[in-house]
Amino acid sequence: MSLGLRLGRYVRGTSDFFVAGRALGPGLIFSTMLAANIGGGSTVGATGLGYGSGVAAWWWVGSAAIGNLVLAFWIGPAIRRVAAAHDLRTVGDYLEFRYDRSVRAIVSVLLWTGSLAILAGQLIALGIILNAVAGLPFATGCAIGGLVITVYYTAGGLLTAAWINVIQLTVKLGGFAIALPLVLHRVGGWDAIAALQPGDDTYWSLTRAGPPGVMYLVTLGPAFIISPGLLQKIFGARDDRAVRVGVGLNALGLFLYAGVPVVLGMAARVMFPGITDQQLVLPAILINALPPIIGSIGLAAVFSAEVSAADAVLFMLTTSLSQDLYKRFINPAASDARVLRVARLTTVVSGTLGVGLAIVSRSIVDTLTIFYTLLTVSLFVPILAGLYVARARTPHALAAIASGVTAMLIVQVATGGQGWGALTPALIGLTAAAAAAFVVVLIARSPEQHADTKNAQTVEGAKK
Repeated sequence: MSLGLRLGRYVRGTSDFFVAGRALGPGLIFSTMLAANIGGGSTVGATGLGYGSGVAAWWWVGSAAIGNLVLAFWIGPAIRRVAAAHDLRTVGDYLEFRYDRSVRAIVSVLLWTGSLAILAGQLIALGIILNAVAGLPFATGCAIGGLVITVYYTAGGLLTAAWINVIQLTVKLGGFAIALPLVLHRVGGWDAIAALQPGDDTYWSLTRAGPPGVMYLVTLGPAFIISPGLLQKIFGARDDRAVRVGVGLNALGLFLYAGVPVVLGMAARVMFPGITDQQLVLPAILINALPPIIGSIGLAAVFSAEVSAADAVLFMLTTSLSQDLYKRFINPAASDARVLRVARLTTVVSGTLGVGLAIVSRSIVDTLTIFYTLLTVSLFVPILAGLYVARARTPHALAAIASGVTAMLIVQVATGGQGWGALTPALIGLTAAAAAAFVVVLIARSPEQHADTKNAQTVEGAKK
């Protein structure tokens, strides 16, 4: 918080707050992306999944790594060039540039609503950890996390968060690097884990459909390709090389980390077989499997993980409200200073709402899955079509959004979020979105008479 307030003095306008002056190099891109990707789901949630479901829990973080590889070498550089050429600062800016203001408005509302879920998910993890380890009331733990991110993000937005993420990443990676070998030693090594017999034939199967399992590729993978929180960090990159190197190293880091929470969860299954609430698995390790000083370092690592992921979501909420909704629809004549003040105010409001939602909803994995699914079905088709399909127009984007979200919600409600085997809500919603866009293409086969130079520039830039 102190560092954030000091760095905030260098923020001179919305360009610094939203895109860090488009000056982030590979190192800062790497640290801010990896810090955002290792959060509540990747620590508390994934460890619990490893405890209950075994090896297939790898796909929670592994799917994010695969999605980030696509982002590093395909989507990221293409959309960065468009953003830099036309001074786009948010995904909403891009959607209006490529389609029109109606697409921007609909996606901004959907995004703001869904983003609250992932912010709450990070704060839930903090509340659980601080309650179990330090004895703080759950609501107090959530409030502490919300206060920390709100203060330092309000001070300087992306410019502040990018530098603070370096410290957070160092703490979290160092903490897990120390804790993992000590837990393995305490449990009796790999042989003790290999001797685990949970009574579930799929416990040792990496190819289990899931969840958790391979189907996370559909639920989570696309969300890590088109997440506004990640794309808008890429908007702050200084060039394509910074994107390819920074995001690529982030993907490599996720691949290396993906097995850590799984091993911790399986080790906990050996040591503490009676845990009924999987969200308490990681706290049990910190309290009972590690010496107090190492457990404290592990707690610092987990705290850093949740906070760094939460600030990425706060970034989405703030930009969606201040730039995409306020500046575009409520007060288009607002000065840069005015928009910056609104951005800081909306940061405080969003952080407060996130704390409230976290206190009401206590399931980390379920809360995050809802967000990732909504993100996938509403944004995946419009963003990719906007970059690579010259004939894509507003009707195609609107049809994809409406069909994808509607199909996903129907399946979510009808099946309680389970879907029908491999036909998950995310897969059905994504398929419906793509099909709807294709149908509109067939209906409006004749291209519009006037040339849309913006579309041509976008597609040509992406191809280059």
